[in-house]
Amino acid sequence: MKDLHDYVRSDATKFRDYLFAKGLNGASVARIFGTVRAVINLALSEFGLAIVNPFSNVYFDHSVGVKKRLPIKPEDIKNVQAECYKTDDEKRWLIALIADTGMRLAEGAGLLRSDFIEQDGIFCVNIRPHPWRSLKTESSARIIPLVGSAKWAAERILAQPAKSKFAFPNYNDGQRTNANSASAALNKWLKTKIGEGYTIHSFRHSMRDRLRAVECPSDVIDQIGGWLTHGVGASCG
Repeated sequence: MKDLHDYVRSDATKFRDYLFAKGLNGASVARIFGTVRAVINLALSEFGLAIVNPFSNVYFDHSVGVKKRLPIKPEDIKNVQAECYKTDDEKRWLIALIADTGMRLAEGAGLLRSDFIEQDGIFCVNIRPHPWRSLKTESSARIIPLVGSAKWAAERILAQPAKSKFAFPNYNDGQRTNANSASAALNKWLKTKIGEGYTIHSFRHSMRDRLRAVECPSDVIDQIGGWLTHGVGASCG
């Protein structure tokens, strides 16, 4: 551990090279650098240190190791939904829920049964932070109307005996939501149905495309997906 005054640009570049050597992709390295930068900037501000943050403006290729996530084609979505209806178990309920909401896997896996609500006469799911599963951003907290396979999944979940408060008890131990376990199992199954190159997260990309295709307003698209809407006007009203 060094004093802040002793850190130089070469320390930052060595850290960058170390992260890439561990096999992290450009997006992961960018996230880590963002955190380190923010911590050092806070320390410099709090202690009034007039030095340049050596972790600022460090060059690296953000695209290294990043795989392009493909949206799932509409016909494949329908095929997957049909398989979910046929198998009708907890894993397939989670896939069906994500397919017609575009929510993140961790958001779905960490839901409570009580997160399925009725609002203004419409069956919805309330995406909110929980102690066992936080949300990615503030804008991720939202209420999504349930239609199609998502509505079916929610109804099947609530039709089960209430032995657990969780919608998906197999992925929750009360302390944390095991989204990694869910991802591994669901992606493996999905690959057998629609082939390589797609993951559960691909449903999220597909949802944005589907909403654009029906000329849904961009601010509504952002609200449904929990994407950050840029601009001052987005936070007014």
